[in-house]
Amino acid sequence: MNTPNSESKTAVVIGGTSGMGKATAQLLLELDVTVIVASRSANSVSEAVADLKAFGNVSGLQVDITDRKSTDAFIQSLLQLDRIDYLVNASGIFRPKPFLDNTIEEYDALLDINRGFYFITQAVAGKMKTTGGGSIVNVGSYWATHAIKGTPTAAYSMAKAGLHAFTQQIAMELAAFNIRVNAIAPGVVETNVGSRPKVVEQLLESCI
Repeated sequence: MNTPNSESKTAVVIGGTSGMGKATAQLLLELDVTVIVASRSANSVSEAVADLKAFGNVSGLQVDITDRKSTDAFIQSLLQLDRIDYLVNASGIFRPKPFLDNTIEEYDALLDINRGFYFITQAVAGKMKTTGGGSIVNVGSYWATHAIKGTPTAAYSMAKAGLHAFTQQIAMELAAFNIRVNAIAPGVVETNVGSRPKVVEQLLESCI
């Protein structure tokens, strides 16, 4: 990983190798921010870095935020950076499934993402506190506060609602340290998760 220029702003984008995370990484690069993208797949990290290099100073780190050892190692890597000005928590999975059919494994896959976000954000916020502040954005969901019959998402909605509540709580606590915390709640977005026209059309119809 390249050492970021200490004179520039630095951003870490969790889930920055695809979808909204990758688009956010590109936007930050275009604004002359040094960006570190992170994802579970080493291949996706390499491919994203190759794609994004045309837009600015970008590097990548591999992390499985649902795995505690991987998350701990990732946090240690982040703590070696001079500063982190922006953190974007954009990882996620969206797999609508009836509540009565959900398995423990599917539930854990969603809630474990939040655990990773929690402790990565805690570490980054601690670093931001020592360097004068920063900004944190959590990618929540429309489904956190809306129940749509065509897209049953009990576990997903529970996880995202928790992320929204987490955002409110830490925004209150971290404001004193010049750390701004916000969440966005996107609805249907055409990404690699739902990039096929039929999938997007079905999702849109379910929300009407």
